[in-house]
Amino acid sequence: MEQLNASIYNYSSDIYQLEFENLLSKLVICYKKMVKDFPILPRGENEIRDVLILNYLKNNEKRNEIGLTDYLFERESVEDFTVGRTDIKVQTMKTFVKQEEYYIIECKLLDNTNTRGTTGLNAKYISNGICRFTSGYYHTSDNNVNGMIGFVVTSMDIVDNIANINYLMTRELRNSDDEIVNPNTISSLTKTMFIPDFEYQYKSEHKVIPERIISIYHLMFDFSGNMMNY
Repeated sequence: MEQLNASIYNYSSDIYQLEFENLLSKLVICYKKMVKDFPILPRGENEIRDVLILNYLKNNEKRNEIGLTDYLFERESVEDFTVGRTDIKVQTMKTFVKQEEYYIIECKLLDNTNTRGTTGLNAKYISNGICRFTSGYYHTSDNNVNGMIGFVVTSMDIVDNIANINYLMTRELRNSDDEIVNPNTISSLTKTMFIPDFEYQYKSEHKVIPERIISIYHLMFDFSGNMMNY
């Protein structure tokens, strides 16, 4: 069978989206391995992210096993075109032909405290996460698709918590610089089903400046059973 050549489609949004969904499905494989391989994880956002990156996304043996060899991953990457530092920057030579094109995956902690409050982690998931894509803090390249991973660190009903996040997207929120931010929501977090045997997958759509619509995929990784005691 002839290999799919993205250039035939002029790098259409559909090609970027299909490739990103394929990437996210492989991240879920990594997540499931993490739960088994690391019965105890640190609670910090960066520390959990680093376990994911160093032990799976940059581990040559795991990359081959999971099928990640088409992708290059960087952590805490300083962007060339904005002031942002991406949690996980993903490049692939098969699809991206310009240096300024890449996927961004933002990671955020989530817990069961103050779930509808404007100072809880759900609020920060929006103000310091989603809004980084809609405000220009992150460079959202022409692929118009990026992602977020919620690291769930306390026991909670994740489905109910998605409703809490959607509720908070209608409230006035401030980011870590005390600036009012707006997720410019077109469609709130909605269940998707492109990853088999994984319940917590969602997608939202947002308007960015200039007038452009982007999609953000959301994966919820439940590490509540792997947390250190504090």
